[in-house]
Amino acid sequence: MPRDTESIEREIENARNQLASTLDELTVRTNPKRLVENTKRTLIAKLNEPAVKYGLIAVGAVTGLLVLRKALR
Repeated sequence: MPRDTESIEREIENARNQLASTLDELTVRTNPKRLVENTKRTLIAKLNEPAVKYGLIAVGAVTGLLVLRKALR
């Protein structure tokens, strides 16, 4: 059963609109400023988790004590 020209043109137009929408979304997602903001937001959220925060404080304290001990010897 042959397809008519109008249905083929509609399909092409729909495919073109979907492609344009996808390209617009990719352009927004790959914006360098947006990537930096998202990474910074994710990192801050991760560092504010209690397990990570207190772990970093403990590592800093131990490192500080070791440096102080080395300096006093």
